[in-house]
Amino acid sequence: MNIEDYIKTKKAFIIGFDNVLYPEKDYLLQVYYLFSEFITYSELTEAAPIVAYMRSEFEQNGAENIFEKTASHFNIPIKYKENFVLLHETARLPLKLLLYKQMLSLLQELVVERKEIFLLVKGNPAQQINKIKQMEWHGLEKYLKLYFADEFGSSQKCIDFIVVEHNLVLEDILVIGNEEPSEKLLLPKGVDYFGVSKLL
Repeated sequence: MNIEDYIKTKKAFIIGFDNVLYPEKDYLLQVYYLFSEFITYSELTEAAPIVAYMRSEFEQNGAENIFEKTASHFNIPIKYKENFVLLHETARLPLKLLLYKQMLSLLQELVVERKEIFLLVKGNPAQQINKIKQMEWHGLEKYLKLYFADEFGSSQKCIDFIVVEHNLVLEDILVIGNEEPSEKLLLPKGVDYFGVSKLL
């Protein structure tokens, strides 16, 4: 089925956040830029090589252990890891985060069709709220009901809660996710799943 078929038949849409509504790299690369500027100010080093290294490392290997790798490469004191972690939760970005154009169009269509829209966010709630506040929502934020998977222990428990809290049945729901290998397996039985890559 394509997304239009689901729009016709489903009442509620549960949508993921990172790499579903927007590319997460747009946030992380700005955090890395701000961190490189902070290190330049604190340690009197050049920012450009640091941010270039972090960008390259992220694009090749992802975000895991990127502070440790950068610190080792540039002899950055380990004490700054606390600043690096905190920056992920508090960064004021130079540029607003933008929704994928296709997801912006989908959200607008769901609002027009008066569907219920739930935003299911995984990860550190403080960091995710910081992202949400700096997203360009085009006025759509007032139509979204926000839930944090970590507060329930898992996405499945969160979805179970949404079903009960909003008087839904599983067959009325479509989950739109980023197609992580385990994502479909962790859904309650009876819930349809749609990979965002089919839209992008």
